[in-house]
Amino acid sequence: MGLQQTVDALEERWGLTAFVHGMALDGDADVGVRADEPVVAASVFKLPVLVEACRQIAAGDIDPTRRFDLAPDDFAVLGPTGIAVFADPVSLSFRDLCLSMMSVSDNRATDVVMDAVGLERVNATMRALGLGSTVLEGDCAALFASITEDLAVAPDAALDLSAIDEDALRGLRALDPRRTNRTTPREASQLLARLWTDRGIDPSACAEARRILGLQVWSNRLRAGFPDDSVRVSGKTGTLLTVRNEVGVVEHPDGGRCAVSVFLRLPAADAVVPHFDHAIGEIAAAAVAELRAR
Repeated sequence: MGLQQTVDALEERWGLTAFVHGMALDGDADVGVRADEPVVAASVFKLPVLVEACRQIAAGDIDPTRRFDLAPDDFAVLGPTGIAVFADPVSLSFRDLCLSMMSVSDNRATDVVMDAVGLERVNATMRALGLGSTVLEGDCAALFASITEDLAVAPDAALDLSAIDEDALRGLRALDPRRTNRTTPREASQLLARLWTDRGIDPSACAEARRILGLQVWSNRLRAGFPDDSVRVSGKTGTLLTVRNEVGVVEHPDGGRCAVSVFLRLPAADAVVPHFDHAIGEIAAAAVAELRAR
């Protein structure tokens, strides 16, 4: 099946809504479904943060070996991975904080990196690259604070995302692409394309971003569509309540390279949804197959 047929079938089967864009990196072919509609980035917002971090390293604005010594309460933020769940003091280099931010989607590492590079500089770089629909409103702590505020929960109360009902979900700023960290599928692909072709960004910054994106540990979304060790998949996931995303670059052994961005809006906020994760791989595989057939 082609991309549109694959999306139609999955939407009918699972009740999801898909927003997709794919593009060949060595040509001008592209494909998409709702490719220019704004989407909730969730942790895909960490990709623009990584780009700015690598750009500042290349410019000499930040030493990649600079160490950050963090006490347990420094940059404390909700998150199930990385130093976000550490109980003891930790010391990491800026470069390794960037790695943890991307490889395991570490929310605490993300907020340390964002504090160092500056939110406005991230947004300014996206504008300079012509990605005007890619906008960050805040870091992970700000994202979760908006949920707490919208739910009228005390700031120091434990936030149980699994307990949010459907009526409350509809009012959350964090799930409204007009009011939270956002992008479009096309712009996500275009940013990846710049990193893989050294276009408009310092080549050494691109090389470092590619290295880090290639170390992501998750293999249940985009990678599920390419179950072959000879195909290289580099990417960044995003997960938040009714949102499941992944954007990445798929590189075949024959030299073919495609950027593909898949954003899903789900009918419910269940935490464990392997069929939706696999749907991202199915959609990505259909997009890449269509691009390679042209």
